[in-house]
Amino acid sequence: MNRMFDDPLTGSASTPLARIAELADQCVMCGLCLPHCPTYALDATEAESPRGRIRLARALADGSLTGDLNPVREYLDHCLSCGQCERACPSQVRYGELLVQTRAIIGPAPQRPTRLLDIVSHPRLATPLIRLARVLRAPQWMPALLERVHSGTATSMRAALRMLGSSPSRGAAARSDTRPAPTPERPRVGLFPGCMASEQEAAALKAVERLLDAAGFAVQHLPVRCCGAMDRHDGLPARATRAARATEKDWRHADSPETVLTITSGCLDTLRHDLPATRVEDALDFLARHADRLRFRPLALRAALHVPCTRGSESTGEDAALRLLRRVPELDVQVLPTAPGCCGAAGSHALTFPARAERLRAIKLEQIDDLAVDRLLSSNIGCRLHLAAGNPALPTEHPLTLLERQLESA
Repeated sequence: MNRMFDDPLTGSASTPLARIAELADQCVMCGLCLPHCPTYALDATEAESPRGRIRLARALADGSLTGDLNPVREYLDHCLSCGQCERACPSQVRYGELLVQTRAIIGPAPQRPTRLLDIVSHPRLATPLIRLARVLRAPQWMPALLERVHSGTATSMRAALRMLGSSPSRGAAARSDTRPAPTPERPRVGLFPGCMASEQEAAALKAVERLLDAAGFAVQHLPVRCCGAMDRHDGLPARATRAARATEKDWRHADSPETVLTITSGCLDTLRHDLPATRVEDALDFLARHADRLRFRPLALRAALHVPCTRGSESTGEDAALRLLRRVPELDVQVLPTAPGCCGAAGSHALTFPARAERLRAIKLEQIDDLAVDRLLSSNIGCRLHLAAGNPALPTEHPLTLLERQLESA
């Protein structure tokens, strides 16, 4: 089990503060992580680096950091959890676990738009409100109105509306009862639809079901639900634990499929923790292993592929999305440079710190402009909405929808 998900409020062999101290002491302060950290690149200050944040966490653990934490906690809150530092660290410091454990003790960022994120993570609330906002064309006129309101809530709402306006709804996701039942020749896989993705990625959910069908698999949808990843990373472990229990219950009610797929890479680590008795994979990785069963029509197009931070630790060698896309004849795929790291979406970060997120996004948009592409492909819905909000003229989509359109049988 990934120890990033140990409950920091109960502890196990040691207290939460002792565990933080243990993790922090693994760092030798060499600084090799600094060139890989997007927030350090943004601000060039030690406190906005992994090394600086580790020092703050260590001071919290040993009691030398007491009283009002607000003057220093913002540096911890700014972290994007992109994982770039872990991949560069020669000492293999478990920075992600350290950050989760520390945030669980200090709680969520004061700027965190909790009510807005609660709506986003509950599709029964979010779906009708999103559709109403689009009917009223709120993304077109409301952000300008909110510019006059100087508050954190208004700023977060303005960022959310701009992201909402960057991607039209594609309707409800396809259901598994429209597909052939599993047989020995057609093994079953479960599909976790997520929360925001169940609405915003409805087209990609339909696409992956059709691609899996073409590859010879029967698909069973798990219920629409938030996996709890944002709550856990934002310092709300009790809420994340409730989400984990609900996900595990849904899996059992679905007759415990041996393989569960997701099209949302940000859910992967959480689902693997929640469902330890099954194999959880990104649908792109699963399809890439069975790509010899798929044939695609040519497409004369130049596209940029954005590989999200949440996929950076998943792929070994060439990214699975890139391997699949290269099977489409005539498609010219340009991989967006990973440096200097995260685009700024980072779960709740784009809504909690929208000004910082826009600065990080500007770097990525400049890289996209340099590639002179016709389309942007990204498998992370948060990244795609965030990037599209910065350049509404550039078409964006999930790699799965492009692949499904080019299926030879289409």
